Amino acid sequence: MAVSSVAPEPDVSVVVIVYNDEERLPAAVGSVLEQSLRNVEVVIADDCSTDGSFAVAQALAAAHPGKVRAIRLPENSGGCGEPRNQGVKAARGRYVMFLDSDDTLERNACRNMVEAADRTEADLVSGLCVRVYTDNRHGKRVAWYPWLYRTTRTLESVAELPDLFVFDTLSTNKCYRRRFLLDNDLAFPRGIHYEDLLFSAQAYLAARRITLIPNTVYHWNVVEKTAAKSISNRRGEIRNFADRVEIHRRIDALLDRQGQDRLKLWKDIKFLKHDLVLYLRELPFLDDDYRHGFAELARGYVQDFPEAAYAELDRVHAICAQLLLREDWADLMPAIDTLINRHKIATPLAERDGRIYWTDRYLDDPEMRSLLDVTTLGYHAKRLNQMSLRNRLTDYTAHDGDVRLAGEIVNPLRVIAPGAKLSAELEFRARRRSLQTFSFPVTALSHEGDTIAWRAEVPLSRRLRPLGIIDDVWDVRLHLTADGTRTTSRLTVGTVDLENTEALPVRPRLTRLLADRIEAQVSAKGHLAFRLAQHGQAARAGHAAVRRNLHGRPARAAKGAYRKLRAVRRDLNSGARKLQVYERMLTRLPIRKGTVVLESHLGKQYSDSPRAVYEELRRREVPVTAIWSYAGERPKGFPEDAELVRRWSWRYLKALAQAEFWIDNQGFPLRLAKRPGTTYIQTWHGSALKRMGFDEPSQRMQSEQEQRSYQQALDRFDHFVVRSEHDVRTLARAYRIPEHKLLRTGYPRNDALVRARESTAPDPRARRLAERLGIDPAKKVLLYAPTFRAHRDGRVRDFAFPFDVEEFADRFGDDHVLLVRAHYLNRLTLPPSVAGRVIDVSAEPDITPLLLLADALITDYSSVMFDYALLQRPLVFYVHDWEEYAEDTRGTYFDLLAEAPGPAPRTPEELFAAIGDLDAVHATYEARLKEFVDKYGEYDRGDAAAQIVDRFFGPAGEAR
Repeated sequence: MAVSSVAPEPDVSVVVIVYNDEERLPAAVGSVLEQSLRNVEVVIADDCSTDGSFAVAQALAAAHPGKVRAIRLPENSGGCGEPRNQGVKAARGRYVMFLDSDDTLERNACRNMVEAADRTEADLVSGLCVRVYTDNRHGKRVAWYPWLYRTTRTLESVAELPDLFVFDTLSTNKCYRRRFLLDNDLAFPRGIHYEDLLFSAQAYLAARRITLIPNTVYHWNVVEKTAAKSISNRRGEIRNFADRVEIHRRIDALLDRQGQDRLKLWKDIKFLKHDLVLYLRELPFLDDDYRHGFAELARGYVQDFPEAAYAELDRVHAICAQLLLREDWADLMPAIDTLINRHKIATPLAERDGRIYWTDRYLDDPEMRSLLDVTTLGYHAKRLNQMSLRNRLTDYTAHDGDVRLAGEIVNPLRVIAPGAKLSAELEFRARRRSLQTFSFPVTALSHEGDTIAWRAEVPLSRRLRPLGIIDDVWDVRLHLTADGTRTTSRLTVGTVDLENTEALPVRPRLTRLLADRIEAQVSAKGHLAFRLAQHGQAARAGHAAVRRNLHGRPARAAKGAYRKLRAVRRDLNSGARKLQVYERMLTRLPIRKGTVVLESHLGKQYSDSPRAVYEELRRREVPVTAIWSYAGERPKGFPEDAELVRRWSWRYLKALAQAEFWIDNQGFPLRLAKRPGTTYIQTWHGSALKRMGFDEPSQRMQSEQEQRSYQQALDRFDHFVVRSEHDVRTLARAYRIPEHKLLRTGYPRNDALVRARESTAPDPRARRLAERLGIDPAKKVLLYAPTFRAHRDGRVRDFAFPFDVEEFADRFGDDHVLLVRAHYLNRLTLPPSVAGRVIDVSAEPDITPLLLLADALITDYSSVMFDYALLQRPLVFYVHDWEEYAEDTRGTYFDLLAEAPGPAPRTPEELFAAIGDLDAVHATYEARLKEFVDKYGEYDRGDAAAQIVDRFFGPAGEAR
């Protein structure tokens, strides 16, 4: 009986393309041969290499007959597409994958992808690609668009997931059914770069079914410090951009033929946000001919994009796009600097009619005027020491070991006055923060219109003394002081030619055998930096020897020991370790009688009911040890004599473990168990309109374990303060607080409001606040305190006034002042036009003085309504989006429109009408306001703090 000699059909053919990469090719092929799926073949497609790559490919084929085959193109194709096309023609597998010679496959890549394809009958399976930075000493790895691969999912059409189409355009992290490629005549374009983009678009659109798997399949090896850029990174070559535009035009034609308008819009948005920006980043360093050619290509393509695509850009990005189309290089270069360095103010700015503009040019054009309006970015609201200013390098000259530097620091809105006393210094800092710095004085400073010009002579060779072994990169900063206020800037290189400048001698502290020169270079963000270099033979040899030793066995052992020490330190300060030590050790320490730990809004403030209880304790001089927690780097707003501990620090954990009392208004860290000997008084922070706790649908959708953990955190409360039976029916029930834990005292923070209502004298806290804010005593004070808004996916929306704040200021500013307190999740920026008439008070740590100061409150759905009602002053509920808010999945506990103790305008004009006659509002709603207080604040009687102190800290109290 004859035995067939025909080899079985491979499950996968992996096409490995190579060009002049003989050293790395064996590793790439080896990653295929070592796959856990054994029935895999390798087709090496050599693009007519001029080194020994094809000989290596042939040797690999000879060493693995039947597993590896090698083909060679007759001439170099100049890209990655044609070798892949030839590889597909030679492939015999049921499926095809692509691999570059400098990359590798994850060991289970083929198995995971084939199993997914067979299971779902998909034409195309895609998995996670990870960029591996091979020259990074920290082992840097970055997942490629990981949100696409969080779970396994199968798509009947790529239109179901536009992000896949526009973001993951790689061909190498995918497995294709070979019959699918052949039947649809899918091939890479020839003679053009960015072939992956078009091939992937064609494959996505042709696939009957696409499966995504949450497995890493491809290791994309990246060398950040390579001298020769890859084809895709040669963005200084105009053909590179021309090829990218041409590929996108072909994709557009494909989408147009298939009527995929939605995918086209998503692709246009991605082109503006990503593709275009890649080239804009390089533009400041390129010549005028390149810029003009680039602008012509860009204009010919993007000017016809729909308005919906431009609407998705942030303000600075949109400004860059429009200035590019106009070839306005003078205004575009600073805009690109801000695009790259998001917090930098790169232009002098212009103020017109109370608005802030990027430039004063084009303001006669209504569309450009609107585009250039950057008021909402809040540049004008920053103080000098909060600004990161563009510092453009105008001169760099190196000679005989010295460097002459000059530059111009932008002076936005003349924030630095012409007569300001100026001083400055240049700081050279090793990029590794733990090492030394060197400072040099700036000898010349002067006002030059919208800039501060400066000049310095730096004896770099004589004064800069690096170690020479681990401080090879040095960054430069300029510290400018104006009338005692300091701002720090980096030096933007721009068109200053650093490539042809002289390298300076340098004397490392260890030895000149490590480095003998220091060279100027441009950082990734476009700033001046310096790098140690080895020009002489001795320095090159010494540096090479050090690097060899650094990678030798003793060095590896030393570095391993150091990394272990760092890992131990990180572990000791990790949340998991702190939690473990807290549970096993700190909670076994004796409880310190009379110790109280207080916290307000997760340590962010000295405010609210915890503050009221604390101040009552101090007023009575109760002998307790009170400790406040604070969040962030530095505490703000706390009394100078208060004992403070940083949240989640070891001192914080020790204080909580030994405290006799915990008092807060939101929740100490959920995973910290409370000891039986500690009493936890939860004062909470507001009555509820929106459903809370276990009444929220999101809570009910959690797993049983998640709900159990949440309940355990709530069970720590020994006492829960309520201000009405409404709280009992809503908050207490939603958080499953039993009756015996309820404290019907009212909120301590509201004692001041009740006292103010019953007193005719102005409250001193309100008076001091008005003086600090500079409010005219003759003007009425209105407080606008809305809650935040969220998108359907839970992301918080940016703050936006639902009425024209400038119109408000014009109509009411002569006799009213509007205080605006945004929710702590929002950031507010007011235009200069309303200065003095509208004041941002969002940073005020405690809202109570604001409530006391306000003659009326404008709110929407915020729980502040329940507190302010106690004052029996006018409330206006601006509920312009009531239907959207009320129909949210969380739902509400009652119909606000039916019970609101004030008008509920729905339009700006209705709002302004109510504000214009607050006396009528008060008269009309006075009775309903009292009913509202009786229903929602029945226990707020002005003595809540006193009741709590009496019960727990009085002579017969629980703390005695």
